[in-house]
This record gives sequence, structure tokens and C-alpha cells, in this order.
Amino acid sequence: MRILLAEDDFVTRKFMTNFLGKYGDCDVAVDGMEAVDAFMMALEEEEPYDLVCLDIMMPVMDGYQALVGIRNLEKERNIPSEKAAKVIMTTALNEEKNVKMAFELGCTVYSGKPIDQDKFEQVLKKFGLI
Repeated sequence: MRILLAEDDFVTRKFMTNFLGKYGDCDVAVDGMEAVDAFMMALEEEEPYDLVCLDIMMPVMDGYQALVGIRNLEKERNIPSEKAAKVIMTTALNEEKNVKMAFELGCTVYSGKPIDQDKFEQVLKKFGLI
């Protein structure tokens, strides 16, 4: 599985890289713009990401903006929804309006921080990623 992790916090980035590394190759971006660029490069190389984990609060471009960018890249390339990357929004913002907006923009799963490893693994299994 190819994984893209977009996380600006070093400690969370380190934890998530170690955790996700058990399931596949994990590339890291430190802001939303870098995540969209990495996603685009993966599509151009015909090695798309299966899973994208996006923090919402990031510099340069936040997770919502990155999600829109990623979904737009998939639309431009006519990638059917069943082949689209699974996107998990990871954030400490657990208010209903944030959750609702993330799903409206096309996220697959919304996961609050701190990350519960067991629940995260259940989600990966549910979507056939592990």
C-alpha cells in the first residue's frame, strides 16, 4: 500500500510514520501544498496513493484545501470513485461543523487526535487497505 501522510507536528508525524510504516510505504509532507504536489507526482508516475492521512491545521495550505486539491486532481484524470484514494482527516478539531465540512469535501474517514491505533486499524481493514 502507498501512503501519504501530511502532518506538520513533528511528534505526531513520527508516531504516524512508525504506525503506518507497518502497512506500506509511507511518504511524508509537512504542509498541505506539499501533500497536493506529492499526490500529483504519484499520479503522474502512475503510482497513486492508496491512503492519504491529512491533518487539518497545517501551514501554507490546510487539510481542507489539500483535500479539495487531491479530489480535483482525481477528477481531472477521470479516476472513478472506487479507485480514488481513501482520505483520513486527522485532527484535534472534533466539532460537528468540522466533521461535516470534511465529508462534504470528500474525506473517507474523520479521526480525532490523539489517534486510537486499534480504531485506526479497524478503519484500514474496513476499506480493504490491510
